[in-house]
Amino acid sequence: MDLQDGRHYGINVWTFKYLESSIKQDAESGENLNGFYQTPPDLFVKELTRDCIEKTIADLLEKGNLEDVLNPTVIDNEK
Repeated sequence: MDLQDGRHYGINVWTFKYLESSIKQDAESGENLNGFYQTPPDLFVKELTRDCIEKTIADLLEKGNLEDVLNPTVIDNEK
C-alpha cells in the first residue's frame, strides 16, 4: 500500500474465520504444536473484501500513523 505522502506499507491481512481454519488445519497436520499457537498477521478484519480493508485502513489512519497503531513489521524501511 502506498500513501500519498510517500509512505509504503505491506500488510498481511487475515479474517477471523481464517484464524479458526488455520488452528484446525494445524491441529490436523501437527504444525505449530498441533494448533497450540499461530503466527499472527498484521491485521484481522471481518471479511476479506476491498471495502472492508479500505474502511479499516481509513479508520486506523484517523487514529494515527500506521507505524503507531499496527505491528511495526508493516513498515517498509527499504529506500
